[in-house]
Amino acid sequence: MTGRYYEEFEVGETIEHATRRTVSESDNQRFCDMTMNQQPLHLDAAFAADTQFGERLVNGLYTMSLAVGVSIPETTDGTIVANLSYDDVSHPAPVFHGDTIRAQSTVTEKRETSDGERGVVTMHVEAFVVGDEQREEELVCEFERTVLSLKRPESDES
Repeated sequence: MTGRYYEEFEVGETIEHATRRTVSESDNQRFCDMTMNQQPLHLDAAFAADTQFGERLVNGLYTMSLAVGVSIPETTDGTIVANLSYDDVSHPAPVFHGDTIRAQSTVTEKRETSDGERGVVTMHVEAFVVGDEQREEELVCEFERTVLSLKRPESDES
């Protein structure tokens, strides 16, 4: 599936992303290793056991990256020129190993570039832990994502 061209985004629409991901201990470990983040709250079970959380937390930047990744097929796959910004990031609740994450994006703004050849689209992205018998569905990350999007090629217009 390809992403959307600028013209296909509608301000106010919420796009539910089909892909979900259960976060493993290995995902968290590898992300921390790749980014050289050695925060013991993410990596040290004994340290984390003595915190208010009682166990290791998934790196918040991984959660944010995962939310972007699962949003790509329905938003910008093959139709993006560039990610312009990620703003107003918050992590209102923790993510633990074994949690399943789903995401949705709400289009908040769009405008053509000054040359009229592309468009700028801003989406409010939210990531949720999918509810199960131990935990209600809960917002775990949210942010604004602004992209530079291709316009539909003239040959594709009908």
